[in-house]
Amino acid sequence: MVSYTFSSKAYLKLFFHAAKHPHRPVNGVLLGQKSTDASVSIVDAVPLLHHWTNLSPMMEIGLDLAGQYAESLGLKVVGYYQACERLDETALAPVGEKVASKIQSSFKDAVAFVVDGQRVGLGEVALIPYESTSTSTWRPNSAQNAAFTPDSPYKLADSRLPEQAAKYVREEQRHEQFGDFDDHLEDVSIDWLRNDKCLPGQL
Repeated sequence: MVSYTFSSKAYLKLFFHAAKHPHRPVNGVLLGQKSTDASVSIVDAVPLLHHWTNLSPMMEIGLDLAGQYAESLGLKVVGYYQACERLDETALAPVGEKVASKIQSSFKDAVAFVVDGQRVGLGEVALIPYESTSTSTWRPNSAQNAAFTPDSPYKLADSRLPEQAAKYVREEQRHEQFGDFDDHLEDVSIDWLRNDKCLPGQL
């Protein structure tokens, strides 16, 4: 079984994206690499859109640019993430399935995550992993162990990340400095690929 580990940078970016647009659907891709021991390191996240409804030309352009950016770092696009406009919605949207399947066509161990809006501010890992089935549909991970528990194939590089992320939003409003591809289209000075301004100095 392949395992997946989120770096601090990847988790914080995903969290900031969802926190900046809490009542809109947001999505993005995850960058990483696979080691020889069947483990995937998710080292970065690139935010795409916050008012998407389908696989639009802007989505396609954003995906292509994110892929080029990953390649420039020696990484691959290894996954997809989304947060829904309703806090109690945790289904992977049809457009999410399409994007995740497209990613899987070039990285067979691709994974998708849906943000659980009801757990975002609770200091818990608010991510639901989805995996591809043999029929090319995506379903919540069926592993016996709950995601992000000690025996789970889904892990965080630092167990303190959920609490730290919530603190950065609540006390420092770091998510306000975060920008996605949509934001970049409105203001080209926004560095949506890196988003260094919103990250703590040590990352």
